[in-house]
Amino acid sequence: MVKSKHTRYIIPLLVVIVTFISIFPFIWMVMNSFMTDEQIYAFPPRFWPEKLFKKGMWDNYTTVLNSYNFLRYIWNSIVVAGLASVGQIIVCPMAAFAFAKMKFFGSKLWFSMLLMTLMIPHQVTIIPEYYLMMKLGWLDSYLPLIIPSFLAGAFGTFFFISVFEAVPEALFDAAIIDGANAWKIYKDVYFPEATAPLATLFIIAFMNNWNDLLRPMLYISKPALYTVTLGLTQFQSAYSSEWSLLLAGSVLSVLPLIIVYIFCQRYIIESSLSSGVKG
Repeated sequence: MVKSKHTRYIIPLLVVIVTFISIFPFIWMVMNSFMTDEQIYAFPPRFWPEKLFKKGMWDNYTTVLNSYNFLRYIWNSIVVAGLASVGQIIVCPMAAFAFAKMKFFGSKLWFSMLLMTLMIPHQVTIIPEYYLMMKLGWLDSYLPLIIPSFLAGAFGTFFFISVFEAVPEALFDAAIIDGANAWKIYKDVYFPEATAPLATLFIIAFMNNWNDLLRPMLYISKPALYTVTLGLTQFQSAYSSEWSLLLAGSVLSVLPLIIVYIFCQRYIIESSLSSGVKG
C-alpha cells in the first residue's frame, strides 16, 4: 500500500520531468528568438529576453519576414511538402492494396525489391537521381521535389499493407461474389478503413519533405524558389551566424508543422473512436 502511494506521485513527476526535457529546446529557441545576438552570447546565459512584452519585441520576426522574404519561402515549402504528401497518400495505399490482396506474377519479388530501397541511404542514389533530373530538364523547378513522391514509397506501402491485411478477408470475398472489380473493392471496402493511417502518413511525409535540405539545395538555385530550409541557410556563413534571425526563422518554420499535426490529429482521433463504435 505504501509502495502504491509513492508510485502515484513518482510516475507523474517522472512524466513531467521527461516532458520538460523534451520541450526545453523548443522553449529555448522561442525565448532566444526575441533576443539580440549580444544577449544570446551573454555570460552568464540569459533565459528571459529583455524586450519581451516591450517595444521592439518583434524586431527579429519583422526583419526575417520583410528583409528576407521568408513568407515566400514558407509558401514554397507548403506547396512542395503538401503536393509531395498528397502523392504519397494517393499512390501508397493503391500499391499496398495490389501487393496485399491482388496476386500477380512476381509480386513477392517486386515487393522485396521495394522494401530493399529502405536500406539504401538517399545519399547513395542522389548522383544518378540528379543526372536523371538534369536530362529531363527539371532543374530549378519543384518537379524533382514532388514527382518522386507520386511513385510508390517503400515506407508508405509497407505501412498500408499491414493496415489492409487487418481487414477481414470475408469482406474481400463478399465483394468478389457481388461482382465488384478491384478498383471498386479498394475504393468502397479498403480505402474507408484507412482514414487514420492516411493522416499518419500525411504527417510523416509532410514533415520529411518540409525538413529536406539536400534535394532543394541540389535542384534549386533561384532565390524565388527557395524552400524554408534553404531560406534558413541565409543566416549562416562560413565565418559567422545571425543566431537571433536564425532562431526567429526556425520558430516560423516550425509553426506550419504544428498546424498540420493538430489538423490531422483530429481525424486520427475521430477514426479511432468510430472504429471502436463499429466493433
